[in-house]
Amino acid sequence: MSALPRAITPDMEALPEPRRFERMRRFAAGAAGEWQMAPWTARAAIAVLTLFYLFAAASPVIAPYDPARQYRELPDCPPMRLHLTPAAERDHGWLFAYPMKLADPLTRRYVEDRSRKTYIRFFYHGHLFTTESASEPYFIVGSEGLGRDLFSRIVYGARVSMCIGLVGVLISFSLGISVGAFSGLVGGTTDNLIMRLCEIEMSLPSFYFLLALAAVIPSGMSPVATFFMIVAIMSFISWASFARVIRGMAAAIRSAPFVEAGRSLGGSRLRLLRQHIIPSVLGFAAVNASLSIPGYILGESALSLLGLGIQEPAASWGNLLSQAMDPQNLEHYPWVLLPGVFISLAVMAFNFLGDHLRDRLDPTNLR
Repeated sequence: MSALPRAITPDMEALPEPRRFERMRRFAAGAAGEWQMAPWTARAAIAVLTLFYLFAAASPVIAPYDPARQYRELPDCPPMRLHLTPAAERDHGWLFAYPMKLADPLTRRYVEDRSRKTYIRFFYHGHLFTTESASEPYFIVGSEGLGRDLFSRIVYGARVSMCIGLVGVLISFSLGISVGAFSGLVGGTTDNLIMRLCEIEMSLPSFYFLLALAAVIPSGMSPVATFFMIVAIMSFISWASFARVIRGMAAAIRSAPFVEAGRSLGGSRLRLLRQHIIPSVLGFAAVNASLSIPGYILGESALSLLGLGIQEPAASWGNLLSQAMDPQNLEHYPWVLLPGVFISLAVMAFNFLGDHLRDRLDPTNLR
């Protein structure tokens, strides 16, 4: 007779949970603790940056219209007011706006057309919100000089303005850490030569040098190629100062006992860099990176504003501000300044986040 299977009792030892779930729980608990300890400025900065990067990642869904579509009959249209749809008409949507019509083409004065309604639909045709017909737009923050939806162009512009900082920092800081750590570890003539080259690069006037390099970008390049050219130029300008700081930290660490122990055990320079020097400076690099991203955003915005960066019809927050350079436009169409508000919020958010990371990683401020 075969033995009956043993019944499962409550006191039996449970199967061990996979390690990955345990790590995920620990990471979630640590993130929750950091969130609770963070000041309100850091929390607000994280929320703002999350929203802006959501704009960049989900632009086709969040933007209600094609950013390049022109509504020639609605140039410089002001923001449209929303109204609650009567109960009998809610099959079309809960909200509607009266279409705008140009009453005075000379002054571009608009009035609402009360004879028609433009219904707002949510999660419609693959968009977060849009209108039933794309030929009858709803401008939540107005339109620009060519009649394009300003909100859609701001959302698509986040792809350039928010990503250029991350890509630029990734390139310049990778180069700065590698060169600085190697120079500090090696020392001697090689160290002196590398630092003199860094000083020559740092002696160049950054903004004017940036303008000179950007001016040679061919005008017929695609927006993607232009984006990477701008990133490469800005990264080339900004890596040297960071490499000097990393070199000083690496020179102080190379005589530390754990580095001497690795060297005495026959560790190569590459191993010492990878195992000891670079990990020791990553904390400072993370803080400096978050504080350097605003410089890339402002640099791209300045180039695009001057016509040397991202070109029409592609959108970036910098070239969207070109219409705001005319004081008359600011007086009559103040909503064209809205991309500058997004730039200011992004810059302040990165600065607040960098200040928080600096305080958290400072050994004298450990809590």
